[in-house]
Amino acid sequence: MAENSTACDVAIVGSGFAGSFIANELSKKGVKVVILEAGPRVKPNFNDYMKSFYEASSKVPESPYPPAVFDSKGNVIDPATVAVGRPSSLTLGASSWKDPKKAYLDQTGKRPFKSTYERLAGGTSHWMGLTPRLVPNDFRMKTTYGQGQSSFPFPDWPIDYETIRPYYEKAEAELGVAADVDEQRFCSISFSANYAYPMPRIPQSLFDQRVGQALAHLTDDETKFLGMGAPVTQLRVRSLPSARNSQPYRNRRACAGNTNCIPICPIQAKYDPTITLNEAMNGGARLITNAVASEILLQNDRVSGINYITYDPKSGAKTGTGLLKATVYVIAANGIETPRLLLMSKRQKPNGVANSSDMVGRHLMDHPQYLTWGLLPQPVFPYRGPLVTSAIGDLCDGPFRSQRAAFRISLGNEGWNSVVGGNAKFGSDPNVTTLDFVNGMNFSGLNSKAVSPAALFGADLTGALGDLISRQFRIAFPIEQSPNRDNRVTLSSVSDGLGLPRPQIAYDISDYTQRGFVAAVRMRKLIFKKLGATDFTARADNDPAGLDVMIDGRPEPLTYGGAGHVMGTYRMGADPKTSVVDSWQRSHDHPNLYLVGSGTFPTVGTANPTLTLSALALRTVEDIVLKLPSQKG
Repeated sequence: MAENSTACDVAIVGSGFAGSFIANELSKKGVKVVILEAGPRVKPNFNDYMKSFYEASSKVPESPYPPAVFDSKGNVIDPATVAVGRPSSLTLGASSWKDPKKAYLDQTGKRPFKSTYERLAGGTSHWMGLTPRLVPNDFRMKTTYGQGQSSFPFPDWPIDYETIRPYYEKAEAELGVAADVDEQRFCSISFSANYAYPMPRIPQSLFDQRVGQALAHLTDDETKFLGMGAPVTQLRVRSLPSARNSQPYRNRRACAGNTNCIPICPIQAKYDPTITLNEAMNGGARLITNAVASEILLQNDRVSGINYITYDPKSGAKTGTGLLKATVYVIAANGIETPRLLLMSKRQKPNGVANSSDMVGRHLMDHPQYLTWGLLPQPVFPYRGPLVTSAIGDLCDGPFRSQRAAFRISLGNEGWNSVVGGNAKFGSDPNVTTLDFVNGMNFSGLNSKAVSPAALFGADLTGALGDLISRQFRIAFPIEQSPNRDNRVTLSSVSDGLGLPRPQIAYDISDYTQRGFVAAVRMRKLIFKKLGATDFTARADNDPAGLDVMIDGRPEPLTYGGAGHVMGTYRMGADPKTSVVDSWQRSHDHPNLYLVGSGTFPTVGTANPTLTLSALALRTVEDIVLKLPSQKG
């Protein structure tokens, strides 16, 4: 029996974007809300996180935040001893991604799932802040591109773009999105009359401008591989909408261009969910931290309570149990932790809660990213401005989607600030290039002019670094992933520090998505040619995420990274036999249970999911209110 019992109108598990948005909107209406958060509360003064980031040898997305991945001796901490574990980029290498004693996720699939996430209140502070909308055809893939194809894997959403459009606008106001309406009218994206984004767009970088100039004049022969159905003679570089202040907004300062939006914005110019969470708490919502939901209870197919476990954040030791009772329940963990909780709740339902369709945990998707990097003949001075200010989005939709995946082209402002040459040992730039020229090595491929790599000093060193680093650039291609029922989250036989089963992951990349990679490789070569750039894109020999695709009869070795976009594992749909929730994100099986977040996405398009999941959360609030006796009459 639980040691502590709490009652409220609406119980929410998870305080990220969806959970915070729903809690805040309900609190404004006088609804009594309690939020369970697995991690600690993020303090307003986050200097400790900044200190962790500065001192971390690897500036990976998880570096500022607890729990630690390594102990004081540099050994990987066994996730079985950690109360609230999370996947880390540092444990996704060839020797660790399938080792449950090193990696939190128990990965049993053919390929690694490369995305990570946090488990603390507002842990999504480490997102990049990009907020593009899905394009209208993303909501109707089967209708638009799947006619006559019995094996076409994409379903339609049970809602369309026009339905979600007003909620996009409301979410953009809450997040504080900087963009330009006229610039964002592509691929049939539309706006309400007289709509304007909350802030002007973030200015384009020198690299953005250089790419725009290079792609201003193209020929049909150069671009016919894209399959757009019409000649592509120009590709426009558009500023990418972002929840980042281009001017002061809601008492937050404007972006200062620190170029480390991932993992942390040092001046909080980028939105994060703690902003909305704090508003909700000021409005009366209660947050219970260090509380891990362990079981959803049912009575006559209605949720009757949620059991949770509390623990000491320093020692990780279990400190007690609790029971949260409410009229309405909202699970807002994420695309992996939400199905994990549903599947753990087997007391009344052997297959888990909300799982009569056997769809819980299935259709795990991401935007597998094809990262490329090169060296320009002239400097563009990276490391100024946010990580990304612009992208090419016009290729997100077209007739080709009946045969291959779409992609977005994301232009980076952080030089080679990713794993260079696939060399996980030395990591990313500017560290790798600097080490090369200080120590006479050549892991970057830039120190090869001499018979043997040169070790430089003084003015020679600063001159070489100033010349080379100022010309480096990165381009990413986030690829659309098709929903595959065998890409899934289940329960592992290995447990965490609280004795709860960890997530087991099976993951692969479909032929449809791999054909998207082929088009991305061709696009990379075209862009690099137009830029006059030297191509340094490479893959490590032992990269577990390696793919070999055939292009013009020759194998092309490439690799993919995770975008941090965990989607699809409790999809929405009109048919309870093939989906988990309806268009309001309400469970088909349990009328007082809502499952929110990007796990409800039936398809993923190429847009970062945060804006869409936030818009859906705002829409869900309207249905929740109808279920509350206190809000009727």
